[in-house]
Formats: sequence, C-alpha cells, structure tokens
Amino acid sequence: MGDGGDAGRGVRLVLLGAPGSGKGTQAARLAAWGDVPNISTGEMLRQAVGEGSELGRRVRDIMAAGELVDDATMADVVRERLAAPDAAQGFVLDGFPRTLAQVTELDSILEAAGRGLDAVVAIEVPEAVLTQRMLDRKRQDGRDDDKREVIEERLRVYRSKTEPLAEHYRRRGLLRVVDGDREMDAVTESILRALAVEA
Repeated sequence: MGDGGDAGRGVRLVLLGAPGSGKGTQAARLAAWGDVPNISTGEMLRQAVGEGSELGRRVRDIMAAGELVDDATMADVVRERLAAPDAAQGFVLDGFPRTLAQVTELDSILEAAGRGLDAVVAIEVPEAVLTQRMLDRKRQDGRDDDKREVIEERLRVYRSKTEPLAEHYRRRGLLRVVDGDREMDAVTESILRALAVEA
C-alpha cells in the first residue's frame, strides 16, 4: 500500500480505539482513501435504535448502560454488511471486533469469503484525554451515552474486553499502533505512513 493515488484501493482494515479516541473520524478518512465502505457498527446500532427495529429494541438498553452487545448479534450484523456488494473490494471496520470471540467470528466470515485483513490499526489516547473528549462531546452534541458514569463504564469495558485484541493482532503481525493524542490530520498521516511502510 502507498499513500497516494489508487494505492489504498481494496484495503481491508480494522480500527481499534477506546471511546473518544477519534476512531470514527479516522475510519471515515481511511475509507475515503481506500475507496471502500466505512462500516461503523456503532452507527448501525444507533440507527437501528432510532428506527425502532427489532435489532434496535434488542440492543437499546444494553447500549444505554455502556455495555457491549452480545457477540452473536454483532457477528450477524457484520456478516450481513460484509456480504453487500460495496464491501467486495474492501472495507474499514469500526467497532468490530471488540472481543476475542468476535475476532474468531470475523476470521470465520472472511475465510468463508476467501479474504483476509491487511492490517489492524490501534489508536492510543490517554484515558484522561478520552474522558474529557467525551464530556466535551456531550456538551456539544447532547450524546445520551456520554454521561460520566457511562463513559467510565465504556472505558472499563474497553480495557477488559477490547484491549487484549491488540496483543492478539500483534502476534499475527497485523497491528499498527498510532498516537491519537494529536490533531486529526497528524493522526491520519501517521496511520497512512504505518500502512505504507509496514503493510
């Protein structure tokens, strides 16, 4: 992969990062760079809740408490989304996998499609910065899930369930770690540089 022209086309990436790490912003930028869909499971779930769909009713209370939606439900959502025609050439996954069980599910989904990941990008930000960013976002956007107690629970869940994924992917040679405690453009440049140099 490179950092210009059509170099990013066909990329298959997973983004890891705690709530407030800027993962959503970077996922959108990387998807545009790679000309692939940005698949945000959080956005898909929030949309389902807003629409009052069957999925939305199942996950509403779980999300409001800052907990993770169960692995089987998330795997079904992602399997269906990755089967869509626009994901055939690649994707940026934001919000899945979040547990080691979900890693196994994703491996199974990709293996069945004869595909594999190009890289897993972990965006690291100090916890105090994450908390402040989310409190600021609550004030600006009125996000219901950014109350302090919910923020603390989301970060606790991330530490216990999702952080181990970084080590798993490091052992597989897929992990690229970037410092997310910087201006957005600088973070994007670091990710593209990591992908170009190491992928």
